Parts: sequence; C-alpha cells; structure tokens
Amino acid sequence: MMAALRFWAIIPAAGISQRMKSSVPKQYLPLADTTVIEASLSSFLQQPNITGVIVALNADDQNWDTLSVSKNEKIHTVIGGNSRAESVYNALQYLDDTLAEDQDFVLVHDAARPCLRHSDLDLLMQELEQDEVGGILASPMSDTLKMAEMQEGSGNVVSKTLDREIIWRAHTPQMFRLGTLKKALAHCVKNNIKITDEASAIEHLGLQVKLIKGQSDNIKITHAEDLALATTILKIINQ
Repeated sequence: MMAALRFWAIIPAAGISQRMKSSVPKQYLPLADTTVIEASLSSFLQQPNITGVIVALNADDQNWDTLSVSKNEKIHTVIGGNSRAESVYNALQYLDDTLAEDQDFVLVHDAARPCLRHSDLDLLMQELEQDEVGGILASPMSDTLKMAEMQEGSGNVVSKTLDREIIWRAHTPQMFRLGTLKKALAHCVKNNIKITDEASAIEHLGLQVKLIKGQSDNIKITHAEDLALATTILKIINQ
C-alpha cells in the first residue's frame, strides 16, 4: 500500500545577512511582537497538513535556542551550508535519511519572508498536490522593467524595456517533490551552476515549474526599511 502523501517545510536560516549591516542576522531581528523568523514559521506551524519543519541553522548560531519556537515539537534542526543551496540540500538529506520519502513534497521558504498568508500557503498545497514536479508562489510584475548596460563615462543606461506581461516575481514557498529537488540541487552543485532559488535548480533538469499566483505583499526582508513595511503588512493580515 502506498504511504499517504506528506508535506514538509524547509527554512534555510544559516545566512549572516551582510546587506542588512545588523549586529544579528536579519531573521532574528524584532518584528512587531515577535521576530522575523518566528513570523516566517508561523503559517507552517499552524497548517495541519505540514508534517514537520526543518530549520537549517548556521553552525555558529547563538540566537535560535533563545526563541520559544525552538522548543516546538514540529521543528527539527540541521546545520546549514555556505550557500542557500547547500543548506536546503542538508535539510533534504536529513529528511531522506530519517523521516520522509522521495515522493513527499517539500516547501522551501525564506527565513526572512514573514508575510506569507495562510490562504496562499493553502492554495499552493491544493494546486500542486497532484503535480509530479511542483511549483512556486509568484506574482505578476506591475512595474515597467528596464534592462541596463554599463557605458564608460555614463554609468548604467537603458538597454531595452522588457515585456512585463511575461515576467513574474518569484516568492516562497517553493514546493517540489523531495527526490526531484534533491537531484536538481546535486546536479547544480556538481556542475558549479549558481542558483538563487529552488525553482531555478528544477529548471536546470529541464522540468517545468508551475506558477501559483499569490499576494504581492509576501515580501522578503533584505534592507532595514523592509522591516517597517513588513510590520504594516502583518497588521493588515492580522486584522
């Protein structure tokens, strides 16, 4: 008899957030009455169909154990790597070795993306649960996009205007079959292919990634000013 389909969340949280210029990694910065990473974890811990959550931590992390969420029985931790891809791969290896099957789904979510709505998470899982590959939350671009090129003496200038009708902004979670994602990441590492998200690794296997339309306010904390925006978004979500 085939085992029931299971869903696992992976939160790569081993980064040190150089762009934030903060004394602590951005995932541990305060946000409203919690921290960024606790807000990012919230939707997964409250989703009854998420079997467990794997958080990939920096080997020198001194902040995780100070959080009450670290005691949550649904959460497992692993040591992350020097890159996002390595951290996610370590989490996949842990799941593969101990808890999960290749056909299980994994949902990879940024530790610094605290404004995920429960409805978007539910939609992603419902739309993709029968898919053999998977897909990502994304939102259509509304801004006009320019391709830049560097000209000596002039700095950056516009090379051309891109067609925004065919461009989407990738968000997380990104949801794929465990075995497929593990194979994709291993392929990229072996061939020294640089990737910025899990979907790009899947693309390098020649597989199609589905786009599931989510809310555009599912923002990632990258710069200090993003914290104020995230605080406002969370107030709206929680009204």
